[in-house]
Amino acid sequence: MIRLAIRVRRAQAELVLAELIELAPDGVEEVDVDPETVEYAVYGPPGELPSLPDLEVAAGGALVQVSTSEVADDWAERWRQFHRPLVLGDRLVVRPPWAPALPGGGFDLVIDPGRAFGTGAHATTRLCLELLLDLQRPVVFETTGIGVGSAAVIDLGCGSGVLGIAAARLGWTPVLGLDFDPLAVEATVENARVNGVGEAVSARCFDLRSAPVPAAPLVLANLLAGLLLIWCSQLASGIAERPERVIASGLLEREADPIADAFAGVGLRERDRRVGGDWAALLLSAELPG
Repeated sequence: MIRLAIRVRRAQAELVLAELIELAPDGVEEVDVDPETVEYAVYGPPGELPSLPDLEVAAGGALVQVSTSEVADDWAERWRQFHRPLVLGDRLVVRPPWAPALPGGGFDLVIDPGRAFGTGAHATTRLCLELLLDLQRPVVFETTGIGVGSAAVIDLGCGSGVLGIAAARLGWTPVLGLDFDPLAVEATVENARVNGVGEAVSARCFDLRSAPVPAAPLVLANLLAGLLLIWCSQLASGIAERPERVIASGLLEREADPIADAFAGVGLRERDRRVGGDWAALLLSAELPG
């Protein structure tokens, strides 16, 4: 088994990932190397892996390094050991299906990381979950114009569905997961079913670079800063409707202030901020009428 890894600059990582998914539709592993670099990797026999020239073309000017390495025969078991439960005090546990339930952990979410996604232990996901747990029960404001049957929550860039499924378990329903990657859509739907919220959580493919984000009172957006700014420009131009509340992450700590300022310009002001290591998450909300 061979591991083929490509390191790229974080600022262009989402664009590179979109290209890599075309080359490796069975899944791409993502690893944070440092605050400036992301590593994407695919596994397989040599003859089934993408060619190095194709990878270099896909990465373009974002390319930092391409490398290959042999993987031990027990790599699948090592991969499982890498994914450990995320425990948020006595309020929430997010664990892979092979990890046993923990007593006294509050809500118990079982998330299968599949081949392309994590279980929610990354700092950005953890920070989003902390902010979500501290929100009061959902309220749909008349100013949103949300119609009956529309989503109460958008999980923008849903990945394995951790945030949207947690929201549904907390009573924020219905939830719509959106992601560029078809594998993410499949993972979200299946993980929602396993966690008993299959009827409350749906998901579909979506590219915010070419379509406006749908309206919802609450948007969970664990995205890179560049994609958050694209959405912000949609709000500024009026092609997308402003939500009442946003939990935004995927941000390096130094990116939090510029992102907060950008969203303040469209009427979504920072109410809370969580920081973990080099990462940050923001709670943004609109001014209520009156």
